[in-house]
Amino acid sequence: MTPSPARLPLRRNRRFALLVAARFVSILGNGFARVALAFAVLALPGSGPGRLSLVLACQALPQLVFVLVGGVVADRTSRSRLMVLADVAYAGLAAMVLTGHAPLGAMCVLAVLAGTATAMFAPAMDGVVPLVVPADRLQEANGLLRVGSHGALLLGLALSGVTVAFVGAGWALALNAASFVVSAALTGGLRLAGRPRGGSSGWTDLREGWTAFAGRQWLWAVVVQYTFVVAALNATLGVLGPLVAEEEFGGARAWSVLVAAQALGMIAGAGASARLRVGRPVLVAVLATFPLAAPLALLGAHAPLAVIAAAMFCAGVAGDVFAVLWSTTVQREIPEDTLSRVSSYDLFGSLAFAPLGLLVAGPVAAAVGPGPALYGCAVLVVLATAGALLSPQVRGLRASGPQGQVAVAEAG
Repeated sequence: MTPSPARLPLRRNRRFALLVAARFVSILGNGFARVALAFAVLALPGSGPGRLSLVLACQALPQLVFVLVGGVVADRTSRSRLMVLADVAYAGLAAMVLTGHAPLGAMCVLAVLAGTATAMFAPAMDGVVPLVVPADRLQEANGLLRVGSHGALLLGLALSGVTVAFVGAGWALALNAASFVVSAALTGGLRLAGRPRGGSSGWTDLREGWTAFAGRQWLWAVVVQYTFVVAALNATLGVLGPLVAEEEFGGARAWSVLVAAQALGMIAGAGASARLRVGRPVLVAVLATFPLAAPLALLGAHAPLAVIAAAMFCAGVAGDVFAVLWSTTVQREIPEDTLSRVSSYDLFGSLAFAPLGLLVAGPVAAAVGPGPALYGCAVLVVLATAGALLSPQVRGLRASGPQGQVAVAEAG
């Protein structure tokens, strides 16, 4: 007997294979961009740290500001077309850097457009997965997508340094732009149709998304939790961790070891969680957040590097267990026609304090020292996670049944 298409391995699902390939190529390009963009801007005549900071800020700020708009647009139009537009938005920035004709104002405008495209890309991506795989394969699909994404990012980061060193930052950024074009072509092959939404306004769509988001306690409780968790992790990864690595472990090489350990853990966690079966996925996802506090506390205590690396690996595993279970639950329990808007509220809430974490980390470390600041971040992660567990729906939401209906355990 020939198995039905729904039972075939996901790697033989043509649309899912296209999605995996598109994501791999796009994130491979993102790995290039993280290194190439900084060196490309610095290589321009008259450039310096101030210009680099301004361009990067112009790219980063719209990712938070426009993520809600991205959710509305993604629920109004074909998500695959939106992903195509997001993928090719960086080509203009690459062209300016390569030609050397890059006035600061034009660079900032293109950086804003690139950041806006990224803000629209993430909610669209969340809405695409349920359209290309069966509902009972979502967790496996999310796990496989994250394994490929993490592997692509690591490969891109590794290759970008070599490319910048041998052929220059401009050509490395051009390869990044080319990767988005390839990804756009692959994504266009999904051929997902848009959904007409009548005459409703964008504000009406935003309100509908907010109603769907705010009406589910398990959803907003975890988003509030991660508002604080992400801020603490941003402060650690962006400022406090490198400070401790510089003071105690010799600098960038030691910090690279720790970041690599976390990345490897994320790949392992995504692979393991693809087949993880739990009755209460939100509860398990929230509990998986507790290990994220361990490397923060160990860094603050100036533990041996090998011990911190092991904790970073475990935190990477736990972080992707959370990510896969959370993405799968949201995709299963939120109606498809509002999924991107709900995902945009999820992203907006989770990232709301991320810039604040970076902003205050330096002054706090200067006032009390990196160690106490890291202890504070670890405590913040623990308290925010404990707070989410107070929600009856977080503790009681059960995995959807065969028909996709929600089952919530009795509180008590």
